[in-house]
Amino acid sequence: MKKRLVSSVPRHRNVVLVTGASTGIGYELCKLFAHDRYDLVIVARDGKRLSQVASELCQEYGIGVYSIPCDLSVSSAAVTLYKKLKQKELTVDILVNNAGFGLSGSFSKTSLKDELAMIQVNITSLTHLTKLVLPGMIARKSGKILNVASTAAFQPGPLMAVYYATKAYVLLFSEALAREIQGTGITVSVLCPGPTRTQFQQRARIGQSRIIDTKLIMDATTVATAGYRGLMKGKTIIIPGLSNKISSQAHRLLPRKLVSKIVYTIQKERNILE
Repeated sequence: MKKRLVSSVPRHRNVVLVTGASTGIGYELCKLFAHDRYDLVIVARDGKRLSQVASELCQEYGIGVYSIPCDLSVSSAAVTLYKKLKQKELTVDILVNNAGFGLSGSFSKTSLKDELAMIQVNITSLTHLTKLVLPGMIARKSGKILNVASTAAFQPGPLMAVYYATKAYVLLFSEALAREIQGTGITVSVLCPGPTRTQFQQRARIGQSRIIDTKLIMDATTVATAGYRGLMKGKTIIIPGLSNKISSQAHRLLPRKLVSKIVYTIQKERNILE
């Protein structure tokens, strides 16, 4: 695991740790934090791309950026990452658990190896990092945590069964933790975007459904901005976009079997490559 401190700027500002920081929503969140003069610890698998992002943020915003290439699908990753922070005497004031990926296809045919890696990234590493960082926040009586879930968290997801289930965990974990720490000075928020233009679809091996209006698909900048504003306001559940807010409540308005059937139809239309 390599590391690179891009900036020699005195580290007197609050530090934000962002996982999955090299592209998509994570990258856009980094720019928002950098604009508001937060120093950053950025984490992603692609070390080359991560270095480019670190240099860009440092040069454009004049902040301190510490990049750590890290594969969060490895079980020891969270501990290794935390040790690096301790070695550099970096205190995490805001934790953004953004890293995650999806996998499409019938559960009977999908790769168990890929699904276990997805559970490790989407659930286990997210939980582990939160466990490591939260006690320090409580001791300082200050801090924020943003976990990135999905509107998938609100419903069953046939043909992406494990992915939807991991995001349901993130949502429920975040809601519960937010209640536990009320009055401590720390807030926990969970961002639940709907379909967003990122590299997610390519990695999950899914295309675009004709059922979903492409005009309703949000860009990563818009989603990140909504997440950032909600985090700073201390909102617990953040759902960007009116259509996503409505769809996330479908499970309350419709029979669960019907919700599952609708999701199955949409997923089937997304040109799943099995």
